Amino acid sequence: MTENLPTPRPARSVAVLGTGIMGFPMARNLADAGLEVRAWNRTRAKAEPLTAHGVRVTDTPAEAVDGADAVLTMLYDGPAALDAMRQAAPALRPGVVWAQSTTAGLGALDALAAFARESGLVFVDAPVLGTKAPAETGQLLVLAAGPEPARTVLAPVFDGVGGRTLWVGERGEEGAASRLKLVANSWVLAVTNGTAEALALAKGLGVDPHAFLDAVAGGPLDMGYLKAKAELLLSGRLEASFATRTAEKDARLIVEAGERTGVRLDVAAAGAERFRRATEQGHGDEDMVASYFASFDGG
Repeated sequence: MTENLPTPRPARSVAVLGTGIMGFPMARNLADAGLEVRAWNRTRAKAEPLTAHGVRVTDTPAEAVDGADAVLTMLYDGPAALDAMRQAAPALRPGVVWAQSTTAGLGALDALAAFARESGLVFVDAPVLGTKAPAETGQLLVLAAGPEPARTVLAPVFDGVGGRTLWVGERGEEGAASRLKLVANSWVLAVTNGTAEALALAKGLGVDPHAFLDAVAGGPLDMGYLKAKAELLLSGRLEASFATRTAEKDARLIVEAGERTGVRLDVAAAGAERFRRATEQGHGDEDMVASYFASFDGG
């Protein structure tokens, strides 16, 4: 709804709805970049430490968005983002720019975009690539699709949370960024499950996992992500940069997106089942490479 957007100027204030693994450092980085930030989280205690960075933590989404130049949503899934925005609706003024960064999937994205149209908001599809570490350092890759005037408004927001912004789609094609995010995530999850299974097989066969890593080191089969995820698993430090239960959710969104377009995604479907089993075994809040435990009875 670009007709509701006044002459665009860079945002000076932003509301962040959702301060979990990703949203918390994003809100902090925005405040550190000099923006006025108000943040809301369903569990307020998780957002409270942001006050040390000058962020105003609110009790409701409506309080957070009241008067903000831009709104950024970074919640668990599409329904959670829609619920938060519905709660914020009484304080949302027509023409405010909404950067929707939740990995929502295509079906939920339709509902989010419809809400934006009904509310007179300027909707920007803006998922991010990266996990906890790049979020902490403000080096996320922002994938964005939306109307041209919104780019000026969101420039300081995206610069605050990311190292680079990639605008995709023609004329702000709705959903273009989320489609690219699902493709990228399909690769990330496949590599993670591949790493987990290779290390599980090494254990089963009595192979030193470091021998496997040495065998592929420096060659075409080597990659930084393999090393990073293997190190997490072998060190036993499974603090989540991307939680297993969230990986299952994203894997199912990927499968659903394929089904919508007649593409069968057997690897993604099997990966979702591995993440589900690992979560059922008690590893849902650990890093997603904990899908390793799905290879063994009882985790």
